[in-house]
Amino acid sequence: MADLVDVLIIGAGAAGMMCALTAAQRGRSVLLLDHSEKLAEKIRISGGGRCNFTNLNAKPENYISGNPHFCRSALARYTPQHFIALLEKHGIGYHEKTLGQLFCDEGSGAVITMLKSECDAAGVRWGMPCSVQHIAKDDTFYIMTSRGTFESQSLVIASGGLSIPKIGATPFGYKIAQQFDIPVTKLKPGLVPLSFHPEEWLAYSELAGISVDAVVSYGKQSFRENLLFTHRGLSGPAILQISSYWEHAQPLHINLLPDHDMHDLLAQQRGSRLLLRNFLAQYLPKRFADVWCAQLTENQPLNQYSEKALDAFAAKLHGWQITPTGTLGYSKAEVTCGGVDTHALSSKTMQANDVPGLYFIGEVVDVTGQLGGFNFQWAWASGYAAGLAI
Repeated sequence: MADLVDVLIIGAGAAGMMCALTAAQRGRSVLLLDHSEKLAEKIRISGGGRCNFTNLNAKPENYISGNPHFCRSALARYTPQHFIALLEKHGIGYHEKTLGQLFCDEGSGAVITMLKSECDAAGVRWGMPCSVQHIAKDDTFYIMTSRGTFESQSLVIASGGLSIPKIGATPFGYKIAQQFDIPVTKLKPGLVPLSFHPEEWLAYSELAGISVDAVVSYGKQSFRENLLFTHRGLSGPAILQISSYWEHAQPLHINLLPDHDMHDLLAQQRGSRLLLRNFLAQYLPKRFADVWCAQLTENQPLNQYSEKALDAFAAKLHGWQITPTGTLGYSKAEVTCGGVDTHALSSKTMQANDVPGLYFIGEVVDVTGQLGGFNFQWAWASGYAAGLAI
């Protein structure tokens, strides 16, 4: 005989726990299953263990989706201030770093403990570790697991995406969508470092560890933050941000000196005997200036270059065009771009339009936030929306 519950949630991460505590506080009987022995590992490792749990500036424009307006309803009903109030209720301190990013003073463990205690207080039942073997639907859902068979009126898929498989990421949620004929959009790693052909990158690989404040652009998207050189390519916040938008085999444009007009500065120095790389080292790290100049031109005094050559050099500094060969993949990606097609879901409740009682929340959905706490805010908001509806 199946164990009967009102709500069964698969995935005990950020979205799953928020959904569970919200539904249980409304008097629903909730069972939360997860295949992992450790609770909410993605929360634990986020923000270098400090958990960048939201962003004060969260708005629909900070999200990528095939349906850009889908996230609007959930984000409006559960805001960063709602999560801050929850932290304050538990006496957990937090601080703002830059660009509205909020981090937990006591580390990510405090956020996990808070969510678990809220679930426990509301009467949520836990099943961990628990593998799901089969799901069937009649009037209700039947979930066959390593802990027995459960029957529920509502089934919530909060199983996350493909990013960081070493902490348990699997394609489980997409397979459930496909089982019920719900479309899944194209998947790719997001918020991920970019790689280049080893031979093309050989000279720049010497710069591993150097970072530069730059504007990185692709299409209509531009981000100004640090760009970090690595042995294999580029990383840092600006690159992670653009990676979610970048398409394979397409070039990126990088302005290495957004605060300066190098055309004017070089024109003013036309008669100078200062070596080009020494001039550049006034504005960029010396090691970078050395490698950059060696790649583009001979290192001569400025007065030995033609006006045209200096103009071309300035243009390159403000518009360095490079084409990555790929990304470092899901093992290094913070999120998965794409997911369960939002056109097949209700933006108010997260329920599948054609499968009553089936809900998808969090990263498994085709809503991907930018870097800086936006993905956690989507987890809280989508979990809350489903929790109110089930």
